[in-house]
Amino acid sequence: MHKLGRGHRDKVQQFMAITGASEKVALQALKASDWHLEGAFDIFYSQPQVKAVPDSRHLEELYNRYKDPYVDMILADGISLLCNDLQVDPQDIVMLVVSWHMKAATMCEFSKQEFIGGLQSLGVDSLEKFRERIQFMRSELKDEQKFREIYNFAFGWAKEKGQKSLALDTAIGMWQLLFAEKHWPLVDHWCQFLQARHNKAIPRDTWSQLLEFARSMQTVDPALSNYDAEGAWPYLIDEFVEYLIENGIVQKSS
Repeated sequence: MHKLGRGHRDKVQQFMAITGASEKVALQALKASDWHLEGAFDIFYSQPQVKAVPDSRHLEELYNRYKDPYVDMILADGISLLCNDLQVDPQDIVMLVVSWHMKAATMCEFSKQEFIGGLQSLGVDSLEKFRERIQFMRSELKDEQKFREIYNFAFGWAKEKGQKSLALDTAIGMWQLLFAEKHWPLVDHWCQFLQARHNKAIPRDTWSQLLEFARSMQTVDPALSNYDAEGAWPYLIDEFVEYLIENGIVQKSS
């Protein structure tokens, strides 16, 4: 490694510290990603053969640490303890990514199968390894395909059991959390519009289509010329565009 420049040496050391990989594996992943750390993490974690096999006994111990004393599940108190152990705020978006990896059916709950299965897929069997994976999970939000998967997962995860739609307050909280990652300039206007004009639960098609709308509107010009009025948007998004025009936030395109 002495032949590498200081910047590359630092990346190798950082990669090894986060993943627990050998120097050889670190060099391979970093070179394959053109020395981009996030890309190297993707390469590393997409190859099951380079991950250590988690110890099932340690997984059981971790589960039992957070399991509810009366129900065979991890509930809100257990998740709060887990966040404390991981040194992560419970409101941090990375906990949504954790839940996505665990394929959790419901917010603030992990079944034993979800928790242990998720840790196995991450190659984690200790708190130390779990903490080391946090940075990688944050980096996944920058991957367009993974962000889409996490975004779509969030709808089913956040809605109440037995409901087909997502409560408006919950949807607004989730949008503000998710779009903070994407820096969508209209997210606050969208949330204000919903509270002023809609005030109803959000169906899945609106949830899904908003991500596509936000991507097409990532750069908003005053005339909203990149908005296709003939596009197959849900009526709520069309109403939102009218709201933007009515309030002088954008101008109607000629």
